[in-house]
Amino acid sequence: MLRRHTIDTPVGQLQLFATEDALHAILWPGENPHRIRLPDALDAQNPILAETARQLHEYFQGTRTAFALPLHETGTDFQRNHWAALRAIPYGETRSYAGLAQQAGNPKASRAIGAANGRNPISIVTPCHRAIGSGGALTGFAGGLDAKRWLLDLEARHR
Repeated sequence: MLRRHTIDTPVGQLQLFATEDALHAILWPGENPHRIRLPDALDAQNPILAETARQLHEYFQGTRTAFALPLHETGTDFQRNHWAALRAIPYGETRSYAGLAQQAGNPKASRAIGAANGRNPISIVTPCHRAIGSGGALTGFAGGLDAKRWLLDLEARHR
């Protein structure tokens, strides 16, 4: 059964969703309910949610630069490959959508990369905030551009 736990963070209340086996999603305040579809969840803790909250707290303190959590990502092969590429971007660094498309072997796939970013169910842990527009422009982010800027600034300070 999917469980949900809400935590307070410097970027707002985040809703964590997990089963006993893996983290399924981290959703933002005011999240569009159609962006990530999840089954009904029970408000309750479990070990995965507790560990996710602990690791996120460390991240926000600037003492954690990578996450070690079992993930359950529902998406296409293309999306899952892109999310893995996001997790490979080093802490405190960014990549352009065009650069990520080129890395994926399809330089014309910038928009598809952006769309996959927008469907990332596990924000922060799968760091879609590290994907930026060409020339360094901050573009779309489920948590809002202020949250994206805050996360990038946090990582720059603790790099």
